[in-house]
Amino acid sequence: SVLTNVSLGLVVAVYLLGSRKKLANQGRMVIRAIFSPKWANRIFAELSYTDRMFSGFINGKILDSLLIGVLNFVGMLLLQLPYALLVSVLVGVTNLIPFFGPYIGMIPSAFLILLVNPWQCVLFLVFNILLQQFDGNVLGPRILGNVTGLSSFWVLFSILLFGGLFGFVGMIVGVPVFAVVYDIVRKLVRKGIAYWERKEGSL
Repeated sequence: SVLTNVSLGLVVAVYLLGSRKKLANQGRMVIRAIFSPKWANRIFAELSYTDRMFSGFINGKILDSLLIGVLNFVGMLLLQLPYALLVSVLVGVTNLIPFFGPYIGMIPSAFLILLVNPWQCVLFLVFNILLQQFDGNVLGPRILGNVTGLSSFWVLFSILLFGGLFGFVGMIVGVPVFAVVYDIVRKLVRKGIAYWERKEGSL
């Protein structure tokens, strides 16, 4: 059933990508038919923000994880550590998950190397910690910048919330989804404050 669902999902994704412009135009027409021009423009602006948030975060995270996987592979080859390709793929894939990802990939990889050589396991842990520090302080900010605008607390909160609800996929998309929700709530709060200030000023 899992294989069937994955195959069906790929077919649907191909059709959606092939018809994306037509579907987008139809969606715009439906929104303009249902909502007033003022609200339609607001919805379009929010959808545009959502698109920028998701594309910027997901594409940046994929590039960042790919580079970390390659650097991990090169480093393990230079240090002559075992399972370089397998471990690098695991580290790169789990690096897609913000905050927890590096540790999720590091722990099973270290255990795998430990079965071969304890000293090499220690060497791998030191190398991987240094690599993750480089990613967190240099490479990641360079690629992603401050795409989401969320504080560390809200990033952690979104990962825990969506990870608990949707598993691995939720951990990956949780941050941009929560960033969009956060932006909507922030705009509503500002409008609410402005409304009450105008009301107080008119009294």
